[in-house]
Amino acid sequence: MRTTGIVVRKRLTWLFLICVLAFLGLIFRLAWIQFVHGDDLQKMAMEVRMREIPVEAMRGNIYDRNGRELVTSVSVDSVYALPHQVKDTAKTAEALAPVLDIDRDKVYKILSRKSSYEWLKRKVTPEVSARIKELNLQGIYLVEESKRNYLHETLAPHLLGITGVDNQGLMGIEKTFDETLKGKPGRILVEHDAAGRKVQNPIERYIPPEKGNSLVLTIDETIQYFVERELDNVMARYQPKLAVVMVMEPKTGEILAMGNRPTFNSNDWKNVPRSVWDRNPAIWYNYEPGSTYKIVTTSAAVNENTVRNSDRFYDPGYAKVADRKIRCWKAGGHGSLTFEEVVMNSCNPGFVEVGLELGKERFYKYIRAFGFGQKTGIDLPGEATGIVIPEKNATNLNIATMSIGQSVAVTPIQLLRATAAVANGGVLMRPLLAREIVDSKGNTVKKFEPEPLRRVLSQESSARVRELLENVVARGTGRNAFVEGYRVAGKTGTAQVVGERGGYVSGRYVASFSGFAPADDPKFALLVMIAEPQGGIYYGGQVAAPVFQAIARDVLHYMKIPETTGLVKPKDPLTWYEPERVEVTVPNVVNYPVNEATRMLREAGLSIQTSGEGGIVYGQVPEGGARVISGTTVLLDMSPPASPDGGDRVTVPNLSGLTLDEAGNLLQEMRLHPEIVGTGLVEKQNPDPGTRVLRGSSVRLEFMPPGRDKPGLSDNAPPVMGWEFIMD
Repeated sequence: MRTTGIVVRKRLTWLFLICVLAFLGLIFRLAWIQFVHGDDLQKMAMEVRMREIPVEAMRGNIYDRNGRELVTSVSVDSVYALPHQVKDTAKTAEALAPVLDIDRDKVYKILSRKSSYEWLKRKVTPEVSARIKELNLQGIYLVEESKRNYLHETLAPHLLGITGVDNQGLMGIEKTFDETLKGKPGRILVEHDAAGRKVQNPIERYIPPEKGNSLVLTIDETIQYFVERELDNVMARYQPKLAVVMVMEPKTGEILAMGNRPTFNSNDWKNVPRSVWDRNPAIWYNYEPGSTYKIVTTSAAVNENTVRNSDRFYDPGYAKVADRKIRCWKAGGHGSLTFEEVVMNSCNPGFVEVGLELGKERFYKYIRAFGFGQKTGIDLPGEATGIVIPEKNATNLNIATMSIGQSVAVTPIQLLRATAAVANGGVLMRPLLAREIVDSKGNTVKKFEPEPLRRVLSQESSARVRELLENVVARGTGRNAFVEGYRVAGKTGTAQVVGERGGYVSGRYVASFSGFAPADDPKFALLVMIAEPQGGIYYGGQVAAPVFQAIARDVLHYMKIPETTGLVKPKDPLTWYEPERVEVTVPNVVNYPVNEATRMLREAGLSIQTSGEGGIVYGQVPEGGARVISGTTVLLDMSPPASPDGGDRVTVPNLSGLTLDEAGNLLQEMRLHPEIVGTGLVEKQNPDPGTRVLRGSSVRLEFMPPGRDKPGLSDNAPPVMGWEFIMD
């Protein structure tokens, strides 16, 4: 069929219109891409052909409260490679390996990767950097980074913290204020073609990093040096497991110094065992505070008006609560004394009576008010909360033991903060470590103000407690903390270390002193805590108080605080209440567990010195029954004697009153096998104590639950965290 001319023209017209519309669409699309999305697409294209090399920002500095530099960053070179530019991978790896002190195969593997860039070694020494430049290897480059430099390598390392290879804060202040200090990283951009090769006349751009803000701390470098010096002396003399000293400004809560032992070199922390640097004992270590906690008991009783200074107490040597005897540290007790003398002498039965008079509700009110069982909110990671028996589970026995610093665990920072609250007029403060944040030009970005949390004591009560604690130093158990010419207040403490399975560990103690000066207008509060000192001296008044005195004296002089005219230490401040030198009978402690033997001898007013290793006393000098002057030292021999008949025999110890774990551990140590009957504490045993038996023999132990058939103690009562006595 013939197509007419009209039909052809119509078809041509439609084809033309379609082509015009298509062309207009292309023009519109081109305009849309060019003018609307042009910038985004150009940026995407740039990203595809640009290789980015990150440049680390320099961290901000850290200063003490007086603007003295403690931590800074120094420039160092890092070595990186652009693998596609390396011509001869094998030869390059061969040349680099000895310079970088890296295995050749490892370098070869890195250079063979299909990537835009690879790090070879970060933060190399200037010598290595110079040798890399001399080699002039193709595809191998240096980029400037920064390395943290602690100007005083062992000054407050747990507080200041450390950083990792990427300059990230790993612990301490470095971690807490990481975002503030780390700054904004920069980068190097280099243009490449689609095959990853560097193009002719490439676009190269350097985007510089922005340095982080700096941090001004509350600590004083000079006071920190006083603390570090005395901690070194403590370690040399007593070789303790741990030691902590902290200084706080009471009115603001600012930490002036914080020192720990063992310590480490901040610039070489990678070569130190993790256990030394990963935890800060000042905020993490939980321990029973012993008599230093009597500051809290005293404050609560004074603020609640349940006791007056003139109220009289009688100390026969112990206080009986439920079926327990809580003994005084002084053999025979203190007799009749006022409350002022109870505090001065750290009399356990007196404090037990004060605590029970307060009652559970009021006593726990002050436990919570002083912040025990809670984090203090200090600007350091890893803080512990301490351990407090829940109020609903607490018994009168728990209240009695908590009153003298047992059955409760605190951290050093918690106890220091409580002491500072007594010193500043009764206000609990949040501990502060940062004063302000400043930028690279020195302008203040943020200031940190003191944070009062709550009032725990009235001004009048605070003043009264300060006077009582001043008497402790001037005339009582804290006499070794006395600073000539200054009014000093505080409290000593000596407590046994709690074992992992409960109960106390024989021969391991925590000596402490918590106080402040001047007593009438405190400028600083100071805590000394020494865990497990060696050498046979472990009382807080002997070990911790002299450390307090040495630091407090230097701090008072450094602060230019004027002396009080005519204030001198009494020549013999304790004459009126020191234990009388009387004749006593030496208890026979042979075949007793060493902790029980120690308790019996101390109750008799005798000192103890041990020789050998083990948990049983095999001999003593003087022997049991001998008459000696109180204070005489009894030598205890823990070395098993040789069997006279040549057989492998041992002496059965006295296991009465021990728990299953305690008795079982002792028998296992002697290679004897226990036969267990019942639960609770050892009531009877067979063979009897002192019997000589062959190793491998069986010992029958009959147990009875503690307090069964005895009034005043429920079977469901929470256990007491320790023995019946505590030393001061």
